Amino acid sequence: MAIQWFPGHMVPARRKAAETMANIDVVIEVVDARLPAASANPLVADLRRHRQRPCLKVLNKSDLADQAVTRAWIAEFNQQPGVSAVAISSRNAGEVARLPALCQKLAPHRNDATKPLRMMIMGIPNVGKSTLMNALVGRKIAKVGDEPAVTKMQQAHRLSARQTIIDTPGLMWPKIKHDSDGFMLAASHAIGRNAVIDEEVAVFLAGLLRERYPALLAARYGFAVDELDAVDIIERIAHRRALRMRGGALDFAKASLVLLQDYRDGRLGRISLETPETRRAMLAEAASEDGETASENESARPPA
Repeated sequence: MAIQWFPGHMVPARRKAAETMANIDVVIEVVDARLPAASANPLVADLRRHRQRPCLKVLNKSDLADQAVTRAWIAEFNQQPGVSAVAISSRNAGEVARLPALCQKLAPHRNDATKPLRMMIMGIPNVGKSTLMNALVGRKIAKVGDEPAVTKMQQAHRLSARQTIIDTPGLMWPKIKHDSDGFMLAASHAIGRNAVIDEEVAVFLAGLLRERYPALLAARYGFAVDELDAVDIIERIAHRRALRMRGGALDFAKASLVLLQDYRDGRLGRISLETPETRRAMLAEAASEDGETASENESARPPA
């Protein structure tokens, strides 16, 4: 099942973002540290490149991600022109407080009351932009929710006499090109539940975790996964948690939600769903299957 999700309100939001981009100095793009390339909206890269705006790429939820993998992503992004990358948790006010100074380095000419630094925060739904905005401003100005697409309109805020910031709604793009991206986004709750089948997403996640983090699965659920496939893992979770339907059959749906929620909440441990190397391999395989050469934006490096 290919996963696609582009609610109607995102069309005018995308248009408004393009208009606002002309009047800002730095784009703060928030991505999920567990899937930094899959959660990077290519529309953001297109817009800022068109306007030649530098980007501070913020790998949020870094407290949930594999630290070694996050370091590799930071190095990867920092090689891209006009991009500076940092890993934070938006729940850590001290880490969030560093962001304006990092943006200032990307636009040193905007540094006084006459020419205040104008920042614009962008990202897909449910990557923690609202929590980050509340921490930056120092009060609750953005609604925080566990469902994607909570913020619907742009909001401008003055951080100081020298700095202003514009918050934007979470934006998806019209077509998710790679199926694995859709599943990673769905597993991380960046896509509305009406667009996904939880059981299929859980099977994808179980297979990926079995391959890369089998010890974490074993530690969380109390059984070895070496001889199990993805479906077996979810069935075993149902058995261990006594999740059964009326009649006694294992409740695969409830077990799927247990796995997904444990991943989303960090109960499994620090996990990254993709690395720079797995990203390159996936893009190369996709290009080979399509019988075409990977484009500049989808080749050796993840999207800027």
